[in-house]
Amino acid sequence: MIDQLDDIEARVSAALDQAADLEQLEEWRLATIGRKGEVQLLTRRMGEIEPADRPAFGKRINEIKTSLQAAFEARQEALKRSAHETDGDTDRIDVTLPGRRPHLGGLHPSTLVMRRIERIFGDMGFQTYRSPDVVTDQLNFGDLNMPPDHPARDMQDTFYTTDPSVVLRTHTSGGQILAMQERHPEPIRVILPGMCYRNEQITARSEIQFHQIEGLAVGPAITFADLKGTLTEFARRLFGEGRGARFRASYFPFTEPSAEMDIACLLCDGQGCQLCKETGWLEILGCGMVHPTVLENGGYDPDEWSGFAFGMGPERIAMLRHGIRDIRYFWSNDLRFLRQFQRFV
Repeated sequence: MIDQLDDIEARVSAALDQAADLEQLEEWRLATIGRKGEVQLLTRRMGEIEPADRPAFGKRINEIKTSLQAAFEARQEALKRSAHETDGDTDRIDVTLPGRRPHLGGLHPSTLVMRRIERIFGDMGFQTYRSPDVVTDQLNFGDLNMPPDHPARDMQDTFYTTDPSVVLRTHTSGGQILAMQERHPEPIRVILPGMCYRNEQITARSEIQFHQIEGLAVGPAITFADLKGTLTEFARRLFGEGRGARFRASYFPFTEPSAEMDIACLLCDGQGCQLCKETGWLEILGCGMVHPTVLENGGYDPDEWSGFAFGMGPERIAMLRHGIRDIRYFWSNDLRFLRQFQRFV
């Protein structure tokens, strides 16, 4: 019986050498040294061996197991190395083929519009001024001629922090005060872009967060004519030559007089359509002469200084320019929507 073990070892070793791939090698392992393999089952024949020969028989079986296990591992490593080299040949880059154009990202449509607006006003001599998103209630309302009992506060549903005197800004207008206090007593021409927050119901036309660009000019003899000329030139640069514009009387607590600026509808060119609600006009911004109280809070004497201010929403302008009907698209992170604006970079 011990002599038969040598024949078994020679036969299964020869079969091991014939394994051409890892799948065949695994089949060999299961058939020979696996739990139910031929070599493992030899131990069950121990009862057929004379008691005196059993130690030698068991020792020989263990030697065969050890030898076959080592041979199996060596063959497995060789087949893995061969398979890796074959895959490397298959995946090798053919440098003669044309290259693959990488997919490039693009700027967000809000960012595109804001940069366009900043360039236009930059050409007019306006500098960009950054103000904080979290401000005091006094800066957001009080310094802008809106004391605690002012009804205009009800128009802006405010996010308050754990400190009732600290809020998320509802508009960038508070930055006017910071800019005036910082640059007093020099003349000012700045725009203040940034994010604003209002606790409003999210709809196709309103969001809880949105961008706003505020503009401020303060000087010794600034008039409403300066405001009108500046904004008319801005509309021409942004919406195209010959685009009609008009100013309508309005009310804002921090400007007096106040106005809203409309442009001729981009879709119907002033003839009346669903987009402009048959009026032929689209509102793009609010503006006015800086209120004397706001000038005083900024450190300027309203008897010697005057100024104008304006505010606009880049998302609204983007919606008008590109025919976007739902403001929620700007914050949905839908790549199908965002990729449409890559050509406008």
